Amino acid sequence: MAFFKLKFLNTKALCAMCFLIALLLSPTNAQLSPTFYALSCPTLDIIVRTGMRQAISTESRMAASILRLFFHDCFVNGCDASILLADSATFTGEQNAGPNRNSARGYNVIDNIKAQVEKACPGVVSCADILAIAAKEAVVQSGGPTWAVPLGRRDARTASKSAAESDLPSPSSDLATLTRQFVNKGLSADDMTALSGGHTIGLAQCFTFRNRIYNATNIDNNFATTRRANCPASGGDSNLSPLDSTQTRFDNSYFTGLVNNRGLLNSDQELFNGGSQDALVKKYSTNSLAFVGDFAAAMVKMSKISPLTGTNGEIRKNCVVVN
Repeated sequence: MAFFKLKFLNTKALCAMCFLIALLLSPTNAQLSPTFYALSCPTLDIIVRTGMRQAISTESRMAASILRLFFHDCFVNGCDASILLADSATFTGEQNAGPNRNSARGYNVIDNIKAQVEKACPGVVSCADILAIAAKEAVVQSGGPTWAVPLGRRDARTASKSAAESDLPSPSSDLATLTRQFVNKGLSADDMTALSGGHTIGLAQCFTFRNRIYNATNIDNNFATTRRANCPASGGDSNLSPLDSTQTRFDNSYFTGLVNNRGLLNSDQELFNGGSQDALVKKYSTNSLAFVGDFAAAMVKMSKISPLTGTNGEIRKNCVVVN
């Protein structure tokens, strides 16, 4: 009898252990992995790389646009490709939220890459993962660092304009506000500064920096005068100016600009304005290897914000609409 009771208890313990292992290994608890598609879609990286090369050769600005698109996706309910969804009868999407309207771009690039991926590996690869790889390629093809992209995300079935309005950092934000918004996403102030270095490529519209070039006191006078030539005190809201002096090359010149009070956006210059990030900005301005290493690590960290995995979400056939 005692032997039977002991055996019974061991069996229960064994079953409990098996259940725990099964739970940890179940799809809903799956972890992201760079090798997620190694067997199911081995040509994925090549397809995305080729698609990005074609897009950037057609329009060099597209590298910055795709990088920004990924950032704006991850900051709103996680990296789930919700930003790619058009408005539907059941939700108002993110594309027409203030920070994205007439600003976020590159949707067609991801759509075109997705179409090629579907031909090679139908129903396998999420739009969220395609966007994550495309963002890495945007950096690499601009001369920046590479990194192993964690994969295995699934796509959202909904999007949120209100979340985009509240969660995406504003170009007019101060350091405290920016830091809080990044910390809310599980990113440190140092991650924020490294990721802000993505502004080493790309352009900004006049309305996002007009107040700074006409009213700020912590701005280089020659820099302000130069930018005013393409951004009048009124009108010309969509006129474009480079975010740093090497707008198509991924390097540390963004930070050199900040040290010299040549940050285009207020949110840029806030990183070097007598606050907690001054020392790190100075470091990056003279040590490009430190910057690119920290940037790559922060991109991996950001890419893991609230992913949908396992049986959550879906693998969209078309990035614009749910299945």
